[in-house]
Amino acid sequence: MVYNKLLNYLAKPQLKQLISLHSCEEIIKKSTFITLVAPILSVQEAKDFLAEHSDLNATHNCWAYKIGQIYRFTDDGEPSGTAGKPMYNAIDGQDFDNTIALSIRYYGGIKLGTGGLMRAYGGGVSRCLQAAQCEVIQDICEVTLSVPFAYIQSVHNLCTHVDAKILSENFNEKGALMVVSLLAKNKEDFVEKLINSSKGTITEITPD
Repeated sequence: MVYNKLLNYLAKPQLKQLISLHSCEEIIKKSTFITLVAPILSVQEAKDFLAEHSDLNATHNCWAYKIGQIYRFTDDGEPSGTAGKPMYNAIDGQDFDNTIALSIRYYGGIKLGTGGLMRAYGGGVSRCLQAAQCEVIQDICEVTLSVPFAYIQSVHNLCTHVDAKILSENFNEKGALMVVSLLAKNKEDFVEKLINSSKGTITEITPD
C-alpha cells in the first residue's frame, strides 16, 4: 500500500509557473518569431499582457494561456490549428500553469507550410519555457481552528514560524474561530503542534 502511494506521488506531475517574463527571438526561413512567456493569475491579466505586448504592425500575434482549468488560444490569421493550439500544447505539455505565451511573427516571404508553422510556434514556446526561470506551484490548503483565548497568540507565533497566513479571526465567548492558509505538506504537523501545546484545547473544525 505504501509502495503504491509512493508510485502515485512520483507519477504525479509537478505543476510549474514562471517567475517573470522571458522572451526569445528566432529567424525561420526569413520570418522573425519573437516569443514571450509570462506568469498570469487571471483572465484580465492575460488581456492586459496581450494589450501591452502585441505588435499591431506584425503579420501575426498568436497566443495561448492556461490558468488552472481555463485556457484560450488563437491563430490570429494563420491556418487553423497551426499556431495557438501548438503553443497551448507546449505550455500544458511541460506542466506549466498560470502561464501566457505570445508569438509575434514578421513574415519574411517564404511560406512554412502547416507542419513548419506548428513547429515554429509550438517549438518557440517550448524553447522559451525551457530557458525561463520557474518554480514549482505549491499546494495550499486551509484549516479552521477553534482556539481558546489563552492560545490565540500561540497560533499567531506558529503561523509566523511556518509561513502560514491567518485569513480570518472571529471571536466568540470562548476564544476565536481562526482560518489559516498554509502549505498542504505542513498542515498535519501544524495542527499536531497546536493541539499538543494547548493540551488538546485547540481543535480543528472539519467541514460537514
